[in-house]
Amino acid sequence: MLVLGIESSCDETAAAVVDASRPVGKRILSNVVFSQWDAVRKYGGVVPEVAARAHVEKIDPVTAQALDQAGVSVADLDGIAATTGPGLIGGVIVGASYAKALALGAQKPFVSINHLEGHALTPRLVDDVAFPFLLLLVSGGHCQTLLVRGVGDYQRIGTTIDDAIGESFDKTAKMMGLSMPGGPAVEQLAAQGDDRAVPLPVPFKGRAGTDFSFSGLKTAVRRAVESDAGHRPEDIAASFQRVAFDSLIDRTRQAVQATDGPLTALVVAGGVAANQTLSVKLQALGTELGLRVVVPPLALCTDNGAMIAWAGAERLQLGQPEEWQAQLGVAPRPRWPLDPDAPGSTGAGAAKA
Repeated sequence: MLVLGIESSCDETAAAVVDASRPVGKRILSNVVFSQWDAVRKYGGVVPEVAARAHVEKIDPVTAQALDQAGVSVADLDGIAATTGPGLIGGVIVGASYAKALALGAQKPFVSINHLEGHALTPRLVDDVAFPFLLLLVSGGHCQTLLVRGVGDYQRIGTTIDDAIGESFDKTAKMMGLSMPGGPAVEQLAAQGDDRAVPLPVPFKGRAGTDFSFSGLKTAVRRAVESDAGHRPEDIAASFQRVAFDSLIDRTRQAVQATDGPLTALVVAGGVAANQTLSVKLQALGTELGLRVVVPPLALCTDNGAMIAWAGAERLQLGQPEEWQAQLGVAPRPRWPLDPDAPGSTGAGAAKA
């Protein structure tokens, strides 16, 4: 079961080949990622038009490199999967169109993948975690908890009512004049600071429900940065990170308690999952709740082709070959919630900002 995965929903042009027949630890045959951060750093963030043009330039050589590293050709593949949403629509169109052309030309099954499902199923690529598990999805554009019952079977438990946690890290970094991407920059500076030095509110801590909110925290950080109190930048970063994660842990605890029936694990995915401080806090929460915590390796937390290839392999193994030709007609979309029945789901899959 060899599957090529292509990911282009934001600023990474990525392609990978996975072999679903292999055991854990040996499934990823290649995983090539071209990041645009060096090119967009001067803009202070991702510019959709610039990102789309970069995808056009890089999609072919990145895919060729992934196939070469895996030692396979398109003819050897059992399927080709690509992100068809949610994301910045220009980039999504580039990756999806390229993958469809490859699949059509080689007469291979094409699998349309929800970017969020790629994150949701990544732990099964490296751990074989069984269903059902609770997913904490934390990235630049998303902050949700979802009950994952199976491939394509997702129930949203909680979501952000305003900003995603990754976006909050980026905006905090920008306010403080740090480099992009903001998450790693804030984490690095926070390691040098006192996380109790700057008084900041913990959003929604102790409040009933499972939703998240980070807009108020961003405002409090801006006031701390602009105040005359003489706060050290490292103390602001450390205090922001502690408070953001305290809120995240509190809401995740509520989500676990809100699910019906036993869970096999608490799974974390998305770019913010790469933060080591968060990993420590989540492991402590898992111990408290008696749940195993699964965090993918750093390279699989951020956007990559392997997660899309694996999601494609999971779907191909469901054995519905009559659907794959029809999936060539699936249109790229900027919004695509994993749980379309959740309240307010029309915005649940918003593109990254």
